[in-house]
Amino acid sequence: MANIAKTIVATGASSGLGFELVKQMLAQTQPYKFILGARDTKTTQAAFDGLKYDSSKHSLTIFPLELSNLKTVKTFSQQALDKVGQDKIDYLLLNAAIAINADEPGPHGSKWSEAYIVNHLSQHYLIHLLREKLEASQSRIVVVSSGAVRGVQDPSLLESDVKGASKTERSVYSATKFIQLLGAHWWRRQLQGKCHVVAVSPGLIPGTGLPRGTTMQLPVNHPDAKSVPEGAQSIYRALVRDDFPEDPEQIFLTSWGEWWSKDVYKLSLDKSLQDKWSPSKDEIEKEEGITA
Repeated sequence: MANIAKTIVATGASSGLGFELVKQMLAQTQPYKFILGARDTKTTQAAFDGLKYDSSKHSLTIFPLELSNLKTVKTFSQQALDKVGQDKIDYLLLNAAIAINADEPGPHGSKWSEAYIVNHLSQHYLIHLLREKLEASQSRIVVVSSGAVRGVQDPSLLESDVKGASKTERSVYSATKFIQLLGAHWWRRQLQGKCHVVAVSPGLIPGTGLPRGTTMQLPVNHPDAKSVPEGAQSIYRALVRDDFPEDPEQIFLTSWGEWWSKDVYKLSLDKSLQDKWSPSKDEIEKEEGITA
């Protein structure tokens, strides 16, 4: 009997780790239906077409998505749901991230920095928009995180750091990835018994476009450095592993394949912080000026 195709909705798959992950999965015997969001759909489509994958087995659809503009997130969610139709969403992969500072005002009149909107708010909003289908599908939601979450020592500084034009000297990337992890914990609580939520670090990967346009440097000769294919495999493990820890708060899978001890990210276990940084769909739409 032929394998039933599994459906993956994903952000951040047009280059780097996300592209490599889809490339690896397109080489599998298991058929997949990919629904991807990308800023430049034409270039992304050409890149995947260049892989010469078996289109009789796999399908790949790319819709426009600019994560710094939440209006496009809403449109993307509607297009993705239309494409899925009566089928399930087996996996929601949230991989998109940028590593820029917060020196500039927020995009589209937002009070928040672009890094905060892309790394957390827009993808948190996407889960809200897909929630009904995700629950019905008992989907797995994979949030691509980072060891950089350990860079946050004082969560009381987060709000001032991730606002537009904050000009903070602290790491905006660490702050936004920490907030993203707070959101992953919040969704784990909201969707308990319905969906699995897994956070995963792909490891230290020098060969991606993450630092593009910044002074951030990832040393190629670092002893913990991993290749892009290795990083993609780390993310893939988060899609397929089913040996979940007994403690439901232990959601973080490391790049070496172990479930991280909660001690490492204990600051993110504060439920009041999780609630603060996980606004409702209506709150997001009101604050960001998104209409029906």
